[in-house]
Formats: sequence, structure tokens, C-alpha cells
Amino acid sequence: MISSPHAPDIASPSLSLNVHPMRSVLYEELHNRPSPVIEGSCQVAHFTVKLNDNRQELHAHVVELCRRYSVPAPDPDSSCLYQDFGGFELRWERHLEFANFTFIVATEEPFATDALAFIPKDWLAAMPGELVVAVNLSLVNDTPDEKQLYDWFEGQRVSGASVASGQALVWTAFRLHSDGFGRIVAVNKGLNPYQTGRLVQRLFELETYRLMSLLALPVARKMGNELTRVETSLAQLIQNISELENQFEDRDLLKSLSQLAADVERYRSDTNFRFAAAKAYHDLVRDRLDQLKEEPLDGVQSLREFLERRLTPGIKTCNSVRDQLEDLSRRIHRTTSLLRTRVDLSIQEQNQRLLTSMNKRSELQLRLQQTVEGLSVVVICYYILALVGIGADGLKAFGLQVDPYMLKGIALPVIVVVVFVAIHRLRHHLSEKTFDLEEK
Repeated sequence: MISSPHAPDIASPSLSLNVHPMRSVLYEELHNRPSPVIEGSCQVAHFTVKLNDNRQELHAHVVELCRRYSVPAPDPDSSCLYQDFGGFELRWERHLEFANFTFIVATEEPFATDALAFIPKDWLAAMPGELVVAVNLSLVNDTPDEKQLYDWFEGQRVSGASVASGQALVWTAFRLHSDGFGRIVAVNKGLNPYQTGRLVQRLFELETYRLMSLLALPVARKMGNELTRVETSLAQLIQNISELENQFEDRDLLKSLSQLAADVERYRSDTNFRFAAAKAYHDLVRDRLDQLKEEPLDGVQSLREFLERRLTPGIKTCNSVRDQLEDLSRRIHRTTSLLRTRVDLSIQEQNQRLLTSMNKRSELQLRLQQTVEGLSVVVICYYILALVGIGADGLKAFGLQVDPYMLKGIALPVIVVVVFVAIHRLRHHLSEKTFDLEEK
């Protein structure tokens, strides 16, 4: 079965509506990835591969299997394929981050080694992506005894529960076995084929989502060591703020803080998606546990109890590292703001000292200018008196009885007053022009 084609648009002659281009897709989305219909005893192998940039390669791989068995292949835009290949049924689903391959084979013997022998080995070996989940589920009709469970799970401790309101029993060890697969045993005690398919799908989703959620745990552990280094560096920088003595140290410290901020933002960028995905997957695990409607079995730990004790601490570790990253980012931002304020105050103090120094220099320059003006009056008066003396000598040479010394003595106070007033007015006029230019 291939995903359904688009539903037709409204074709009634009495209606003329502008239909959204995604309307049909949205209707069909609710019917994507339906549960399988399973009748009788069977063995189901489930694989989950993590996608990178190989979505088209994965689609081509599925098309190749369909070509070998001469069955219809999925469209390039299809996200799922449900097809009977004769000896087995394949359910392929492509999600955002991973893809699922589920092979259903009718068999009476649980975990039979030849149940999937007819699936091409070279095709399985060439499957694109990184394998994350590989689990075998055996669906039986009779409740196994303790020896059978011991043999099927190779002596490993199992968890189990009565599920689906008492209409099925489930056991699993949540471990890998000698064949490299996880194992699940389910006993049908009254489920119809549709309910059985939903139960199998939920069990596989539980296994897939719990492992996908734990992909963030190694990242969180590695990141914990880096954050410890950042915490230590930040604490040392904060302590150094109170010991700063000059602006050059402020700048060096601000540079170090900027580097720490860049490191933290890079860590956030590298881990945001992984931690957010871990939380989403964990929410789905809890949702699937609720849907199983577990009831405890005597002598074994329930699935919910096991996952809450083993899975939840790992997710909390991831959440703690994510919260620590956010807290570090806020603390570095506050510290940087504090240091920038300190640098700004230092710059303002330096500017204030510079302005004070400029004012003192201006006062000194003014006094020097006034001194120069006084000397200028004396020099100008001296040269004017010299000119007056030369004029008096000329008049005397023409026969006029003029005493040069008397004439200089009479002209001296007049010349001094006139020169002083002229220079004073000139300086006042220049000051007004400068003030006008500054106003403009």
C-alpha cells in the first residue's frame, strides 16, 4: 500500500471557492502512517536508521527493493510505503530525523533465525544511514512460561506488563542480544487484527523514541566538561573585576569575556536541536506508555517503572545541561554589561580629566595672549613714535621750529590710547565672529 493520492478539490457547480493549495495534503496527513493489520503469530523485525543528507538515497534504496520484487514503488515525495512483497510485508516510514523499516513475517517459532532469510542480504547491508534501532518482536498466542522467557531473552532480566486493558501481555529486556537485536515478546489474548497492529506499532515507537531521546546524553556528558571549564573561567573573571586598576586591564578582561560568550553561544547552537529533540522524544515515550494502559504483572518490573527509573535521569541530565547553558549565557551577558559600564565610566573620567587639562591650557593660552597683546601695544607705539620723530625731523629740516622730543612726548599718551583701543576692539570683533561660527 502506497500513501494515498491527493483528494479532489471541491467540484460542485453551485460552489466557487478559493481552495488552499495545502488543503488536500493536510487532510491526508492525519491518515499517514496507519497501524499494520496483523493476524495470528508472526515475527516482526524493526530497523530505525538516522538520516543525514541521504533522504533521496534512502528513497532510491526502497525503490531498488521494489524493483527486485516487481511491486509498485513509492513516489519521490512519499514519506511511507506499506507493501506486501509475497513472503513478507514491508512498512517503510520516513520521518524528519530518521526512517523506519518494519518487516512482518508469519511464523510460529519465536525469534526464528530464518524468518527474514529471504530478505536480500546485500540490500540490507547497503541500507543508507546509521542504524540506531534493531529489534525483533515475536507475537504469540500462548502465554510463555518462565523457562521459555529465560531462553528467548538469553537469561537477561525482563520487564513486562499486561497491556491494552488486559487483552495482551508484553515482555522485553531493553537490551541487545547475541544476534545484535533487541527482543520483545507479545501475547495476544483477545485483540483483533487492527488492535494487534496498533499494539505492535506502539511497542516499536516506544523502543525507537527512547533510543532517539538518549542520543543527546553523550552530547550532554561531553558538554558538561566544557561547561565546567567555562564556569571556572567566568568565576575567575568576575573576581578580577573588583581588582582592576586601569583601563587596559578592563579591555583585556572584556576581551576574555567576549571569547567566553562566543564559546557558550557556539555550544548552544551545536546542542539546541539535539536537546530539544530529546525532550520531544521523551514526551512521546511517556505518551506511548499511557496508550499501552499497563497493569502490573507479578514478579517483573513494569515497562513504565523501568523507563522512569532508567530513562528519565538521562533526560534530566540533558535538560540540566541545556539549562546550565542558558544560565551561563545570561550570567556572561550580565557580567559583560557590568564591565562595559565600568569601562564607560573610566572613559568618562578620562575625558573629564582631559577637559580639565584643556581648560587649564586655555587659561594659560589666554594669559599668554594678553601678555603678547600688551607687548604688541608697546612695540606698535614704539614704531609709531619713531615715525613721529622722523616726521618731526623732516619738518625741522624744512625750517619749522619743531622740537622732536616735545612732539614725541605729547604724542605718546595719545598713541598708546589709540593703539590699545584699536587692538581691544579688533580682539573683541574676532571673538564675536568665532562665537557666531560655533553657533552655526
